[in-house]
Amino acid sequence: MAGIGRLSTQSTVLLLCDMQEKLRPTTFHFTNIVSNAARLLQACRILGIPPILTEQYPKGLGPTVSELGAEGLKPHPKTRFSMVIDSVENELKSLGNPKRAILCGIEAQACIACTTYDLLEKGMEVHIVADAVSSRSQADRLFALSRLKQSGAFLNTTEGVILQLLQDASHPNFKQVQKLLTHPSPDTGLLAFFSSL
Repeated sequence: MAGIGRLSTQSTVLLLCDMQEKLRPTTFHFTNIVSNAARLLQACRILGIPPILTEQYPKGLGPTVSELGAEGLKPHPKTRFSMVIDSVENELKSLGNPKRAILCGIEAQACIACTTYDLLEKGMEVHIVADAVSSRSQADRLFALSRLKQSGAFLNTTEGVILQLLQDASHPNFKQVQKLLTHPSPDTGLLAFFSSL
């Protein structure tokens, strides 16, 4: 059934947007956002979902932070706010043009928003992991999430995404992925957003 936002490991890609060293001191709940994104990356690697990593102007903003656990991924450097640059489009083509993107990173009102609009215009389903997305300002973050929901993106949480990808406790990788969910996701200040819905 189209339009309900059901996640699947098939034809899905994980997009990791600009979680870089120089953004650490200024981004709201940076440590917890990256922790959630790292769990998503681990789960997607176990489940065979390919990840794509970008870095915004790495010369100025530094490399991807080590705690993301993105070793082995070659980052796509960019200056555009959207992740949908030529090299990323080429990687998407090489992956068979996935139908769904799971999107996390920084910043909600800029690179996450522009990436979402580009992907939606390409006909892709976009799943934004709200507790793995942030901004320098909580107001910008929450208004961006609300705006992106209006545009047709699906909002979810780290644990929600991981469990929906598994779909069944009999999944052969369930026990391995379940270990990632031993502790609840850390608080990232989203209650204000949901109380306004």
